[in-house]
Amino acid sequence: MKGCRSLTKDEAGAVTAAFRGRYAVRDRALFLLGLYSGLRISELTSVRLGDVFQHGKIVDRLAVRRSCTKGKREGRVILLHPNAKAALRQWLSIGIFASPESPVFYGSKSDSSPITRQQAWRILRRTFSRAGLTGPLGTHSLRKSFASRAWDLLDHDLVKLQKLLGHKQVTSTVSYISFRDDQLDEVVLAM
Repeated sequence: MKGCRSLTKDEAGAVTAAFRGRYAVRDRALFLLGLYSGLRISELTSVRLGDVFQHGKIVDRLAVRRSCTKGKREGRVILLHPNAKAALRQWLSIGIFASPESPVFYGSKSDSSPITRQQAWRILRRTFSRAGLTGPLGTHSLRKSFASRAWDLLDHDLVKLQKLLGHKQVTSTVSYISFRDDQLDEVVLAM
């Protein structure tokens, strides 16, 4: 996480439009689910078909299994944003899934194995580059982007942000709040 930065809204739009190749629809769904849920990359890659598709439709809330969360102490349930649902719907309509236990984000060699964190990192790094983005970006940029937007939308309520991110300690949440230098400069100049 250290060193990764969040994406601006314009950068996120540029990345969304920059996916290419055979698995562009899958990769865009992975990106948008991460961007709109704040899930860690290991949580994203562990999502199974039965987690997101039930009774013939995409679920409204995604249950993240305890075994897939950091620390493995407890699972959590998150609301799926309409943009994430639309991307998932598009991917699920063309992907090949053997059973509800099939990983949603499977690798190119087999539909029974999820992509790895490293594969996700390579996919995103290529797409960030294609979108013309520079700087310290990685898979955790999705989670940091979510946290940054949520922080503003929650009127800087640290406890609610902690709950959204699934942190046990508020000190973990504080590390997600990034202050831009221009914001700090404004304070100094206003004195």
